[in-house]
Amino acid sequence: MQRNAKRTGSRSCQSRSRVGSRERTWLKGDVGRGCVYVYGRDSPAAAPSDLRLVLCTVDTQASEICDREGRKNLFLQLHGDLVREQRPKSLCLPDLFRGAEQTVCQYSSCFSCTETCLICFAFSNVFLVCFDRRLEPTEKPLQIVYDYLAQLGFDDPFRMQEEAANSDLSCMIRFYSEKPCQVEQLDRILLSGVYNVRKGKTQLHKWAERSVTLCGTCLIVSSVKDSHAGKMHILPLVGGKVEEMKRRQYTLAFTSAGAQAQTYHISFDTLAECQRWHRQASTIVSMRFSMVDLSCYSLEEVPEHLFYSQDITYLNLRHNFMRTSAANAIAELLRKFSQLKSLNLSHNRLGEFPESLCEISTLTELNISCNGLHYLPSQIGKLLNLQTFWLDGNFLTSLPEEMGNLQQLNCLGLSFNNFCELPAICEKLVTLDKLALAGNLIETLDLTVLNRMGHIKSVDLRLNNLKRAAADTLEGNKSVAYMDLRDNQMTDLDLSSLVSLEQLHCERNKLRELTLSGFSLRALYASSNCLTSVNIYPVPGLLTCLELSRNQLQCVPDWACEAKKLEVLDVSYNLLLELPSSLSLRKLMVGHNHLQSLPPLQEHIPLEVLDLQHNLLTKLPETLFVKALNLRYLNASANSLESLPSTCPGEESLSMLQLLYLTNNNLTDQCIPVLVGHPNLRILHLANNNLQTFPASKLSKLEHLEELNLSGNKLKTIPTTVANCKLLHTLIAHSNEISIFPEILHLPCIQVFFVDLSCNELTEILIPEALPGALQELDLSGNTNLVLEHKTLDIFSHITTLKIDAKPSLTADSALTSVFWSHGVAEMAGQRNKLCVSSLALGSFAEGVEAVYGMFDGDKNEELPRLLQCTMADVLLEEVQQSDTMFMSNTFLVSHRKLGMAGQKLGSSAVLCYIRNEVADPASNFSLTVANVGTCQAVLCRSGKALPLSKVFSLEQCSEEARRVKEQKAIITEDNKVNGVTCCTRMLGCTYLHPWILPKPHVNSIPLTVQDELLLLGNKALWEHLSYAEAVSAVRHLHDPLAAAKKLCTLAQSYGCQDNVGAMVVCLNISEDNCTCEMHGLTLTGPGGFSSTTTKPATPSCSSGIASEFSSELSASEVSSEVGSTASDEHSAVGLDGSLLPRQERRCSLHPMPPSSIFQRQPSSATFSSNQSDNGLDSDDEQPVEGVMTNGSKVEVEVDIHCCKGKGLELEHPAAEYSSSAPGPEDDSGLVLIIRRQNSVNSNTVQRGVKEKCELQKSLSTCCLYGKKLSNGSIVPLEESLNLIEVATEAPKKKTGYFAAPFQMEPEDQFVVPPDLEEEVKEQMKQHQEDRADQELKEEHAASLPEEFDTAL
Repeated sequence: MQRNAKRTGSRSCQSRSRVGSRERTWLKGDVGRGCVYVYGRDSPAAAPSDLRLVLCTVDTQASEICDREGRKNLFLQLHGDLVREQRPKSLCLPDLFRGAEQTVCQYSSCFSCTETCLICFAFSNVFLVCFDRRLEPTEKPLQIVYDYLAQLGFDDPFRMQEEAANSDLSCMIRFYSEKPCQVEQLDRILLSGVYNVRKGKTQLHKWAERSVTLCGTCLIVSSVKDSHAGKMHILPLVGGKVEEMKRRQYTLAFTSAGAQAQTYHISFDTLAECQRWHRQASTIVSMRFSMVDLSCYSLEEVPEHLFYSQDITYLNLRHNFMRTSAANAIAELLRKFSQLKSLNLSHNRLGEFPESLCEISTLTELNISCNGLHYLPSQIGKLLNLQTFWLDGNFLTSLPEEMGNLQQLNCLGLSFNNFCELPAICEKLVTLDKLALAGNLIETLDLTVLNRMGHIKSVDLRLNNLKRAAADTLEGNKSVAYMDLRDNQMTDLDLSSLVSLEQLHCERNKLRELTLSGFSLRALYASSNCLTSVNIYPVPGLLTCLELSRNQLQCVPDWACEAKKLEVLDVSYNLLLELPSSLSLRKLMVGHNHLQSLPPLQEHIPLEVLDLQHNLLTKLPETLFVKALNLRYLNASANSLESLPSTCPGEESLSMLQLLYLTNNNLTDQCIPVLVGHPNLRILHLANNNLQTFPASKLSKLEHLEELNLSGNKLKTIPTTVANCKLLHTLIAHSNEISIFPEILHLPCIQVFFVDLSCNELTEILIPEALPGALQELDLSGNTNLVLEHKTLDIFSHITTLKIDAKPSLTADSALTSVFWSHGVAEMAGQRNKLCVSSLALGSFAEGVEAVYGMFDGDKNEELPRLLQCTMADVLLEEVQQSDTMFMSNTFLVSHRKLGMAGQKLGSSAVLCYIRNEVADPASNFSLTVANVGTCQAVLCRSGKALPLSKVFSLEQCSEEARRVKEQKAIITEDNKVNGVTCCTRMLGCTYLHPWILPKPHVNSIPLTVQDELLLLGNKALWEHLSYAEAVSAVRHLHDPLAAAKKLCTLAQSYGCQDNVGAMVVCLNISEDNCTCEMHGLTLTGPGGFSSTTTKPATPSCSSGIASEFSSELSASEVSSEVGSTASDEHSAVGLDGSLLPRQERRCSLHPMPPSSIFQRQPSSATFSSNQSDNGLDSDDEQPVEGVMTNGSKVEVEVDIHCCKGKGLELEHPAAEYSSSAPGPEDDSGLVLIIRRQNSVNSNTVQRGVKEKCELQKSLSTCCLYGKKLSNGSIVPLEESLNLIEVATEAPKKKTGYFAAPFQMEPEDQFVVPPDLEEEVKEQMKQHQEDRADQELKEEHAASLPEEFDTAL
């Protein structure tokens, strides 16, 4: 390719090994230009020479790239590296039988030709999902990449060009110059080793040391030295035999099948090894070649070796790239399989139904789903033996009349096509009993047509557009027994004509009234509707399960009381005021209603599960535990209970109660004795009650207790008799008044592995030298007065998770952020063994006055949440600097890419909240930007009301997403999961489910106001059990965000959550007079230019800032020395560094951005008196400020604080200008520091103190700047320094966002230093003399501009 052609954006391409400066320049010329990475045959990790960067345009075709690279074809692989999934244990062959042809030719003398074709690799527990499609010559690779990025969610063409050039994208989309080899990833080797081997049954051959491998269904014997490249002897074992040799110890004889059978004797070293080989080989020899699995091998045709076998009955070719032309040829060859009964060609690229398949008359099962079919040929009627026919995920609108010839067809799958009505041809299929039409476009359920299909028993009409059911006649249907109408739009449903209906699913419709026939009804599922009445006639005598939750029922239907076989009744989330007394059930769920009392119970009621949570109950029936002797589960949380009913009288209780949840009631200590009557209790939750003590004598009798939750009470201590609970593994007692560490940890035999004592009043811990070995997690956070010694920490070293409060650091950033917001995080594993929820909480982010909070839920994987927790904040920081509008969306998309191979199969829900100063809205101090994918959500408490900020991306709760997934022909299984994997439609990760699962987030940005109190983040498990309003009301009154987060998790667990639950509570303190232009702990002065000296930790304002808070914690000498240095401390510099690009300095509405080249300054609140001159300088009154005098030292400080426009701000340490003078009579041991005020500064001349930092640190004269040396000789830690940062305009760009302003020497200004340091100080100041003359003219002009007070000091 010529260079000029490339520059003009021609359709030619250029290959490079990497992106250089010339390539970057060319890419910037046009968004239609880009690059693709082309890999060799092997994986990209093999050798750098196999990777080629091809520069091209969106019009460059694959043929041009192939010509340039000297290749014949170009292959596209989606989802990057191979993704492993579970595979059924059928025989499977590697891609095109890699190496089989050479093996057959070279070693055909060893075994028959029929046996050579059966060199298969079996017993694989995993198979690899990869898509290696051969590109057509006219396809455009770069346009394919751009289309892929656009599907992910990228909108900006320039950003798509940048992403396409990122090599990390290969984990999602990749090009190969040759078909990728997959055998390296195929784990087919079962056993291998080096043993003594003898060939043949006779003893003519000698024993020799050989490398032996049991791979798939073959035994491979090769030379030890050249085991991979030398001669190999391959012995097929299927149909053969393996025997033990009696004459030689630990020796097996492997024999192949057939007339020319070969035998190899292998001698093992140990008996265990011999038995292991014998066991594996015996399984192989007993197999038969009836099932072959060639799915997910990127096949364009069936390997020829397959046709040597005539006994195959099951052939799986799913997930390949077979087209119609190839499929017809395949069908011609498949006719050789005289016994083929099952053929799976789903998820290929057929486009048309291969007519040749209709010639395979032996087929009984045919799956041709997801092939883009628009019609079926008339020859389909020749498959007379066909019994199961799957056509899901196509574009069919009708069926040919010839299908009526399939008189043995009993199952027809037409889901996710484009049918608008029930296919009339089904009337002729007299043996058809199961019809699947989910995900089509049917709007009316024509019961008349269904009645004519008198043979169909099961109908699946999920996810259609059904709005009504119509019938022209009253004729009954006596065949339909199962009907699924979930996720439609029906408002009224009358199916009384279906007299044989046994089970009905109609969840998530808009039903107000439901009418059914009760002759055969056994189960009814009608939750999540608007039902006010349910009419069933006659009384359903066979009904066993009735689910009517989340409706608007005000009473239980009368016929339900007469249903004698009814066992399960779920009427939770309704408007019930009372319950009938005649119910005799095994499971009753009546939570979230308006019940004020329960009816008397019948004698010996079979009740086992009773859920009464979230009602208005003040007491339970007195005979509850007497008559319900089978009761095992009782949840009465969130009521107003003050007492509990007693158990059976007598010495031995007959109670079978095992799980008791009584959280969030009004129970007192008087209820504790009642619990003794339930000796079989395993889980007891008494959180958020009024308990003050827990009698030790009562707790000792609960010997079977496994989980105890006493949090949110007023307990002073945990009873020592809890040690009698030998099975106790979880003890939760946070948010109490416990001051003594429980003595349960003194007993190493106790099996407790989780103890939560957070948010209590622990002061010290007296523990033995050894803790219980089972203890895995100990939470002591929130105990503000707790001090742990090093010895105690050593004892805790064996604990996997130890949570304690970090020592507070006196930094300006932390103090500033603690004023505006504070957070608390709680994560609980529940009844699962691992925690798959992670949280991100950065109260001080970027410039120190911003915050980032996030929650990540991996469902069943813990790897992705951990990765997102560690990387997402860094990605956000980079994206904020690149864009002010799309930064949050791009953060999710880039994080999705950075997951790499881990994100190919695994996925995670995520919510991210970013609080920042809003530049675009001058009327707002802070803005909150929230983005989420999946089921993690964020809720804002504004004026005491819950304001949801997120969108739930699931099939059940987002109809738009369900419609999108359905239009893209994804298969939504009956459990409402995309391809049976996940219910979420947008996630980070799960790239192999593209384009159904996308990472593009929902983004919501709002300004924060004074009415905003809390920000709540939680995962799916939290919001499934707590409503937004309840979560807000539960924690709104709590001042400790950690205790609030703990309470949310405890409530979710007590309300029935058994999964991982995570909660984060951010307390907001945004007031109208908050100054958001404060930087690093500096505070604006009050009215009249004075700064407040109050130390009251009140809500910060422009007159009460962070500097006053520090003055209450640091000594006067510390403050004096801190303020005396204008160099920012190293701690803050590190926090801002890291190759961050500076952004425009933000100002609140109270302190807008001043004009360019106008500088303002304010005196330090720690040192200035109330007397000031007109120009802002100190008056002649040099009376020292009270509290600043230390050891006779006098400190007077004036600091210039400048703000500027523009993004070129940099952080530099100022190099002060000094002049020496003899110390005064009062200057015995300290320094007199006077830093002059500048009326105007030339912004173009900047003193670069950063370059001289190393030299200044070495100088004794600058020890006060970098060493923080005090007048008394002590050294202030850097993290306690008060940052005084001076900002100037139009400075040269550097890594950080701040720099030092230049200084102007005036005659009266002086810097007094000891005589022994004068020479070194003079040398440091010479560099500042040269530019002084040029600055004076510009400074005089700037001095005439009005002066404004802006940045906090």
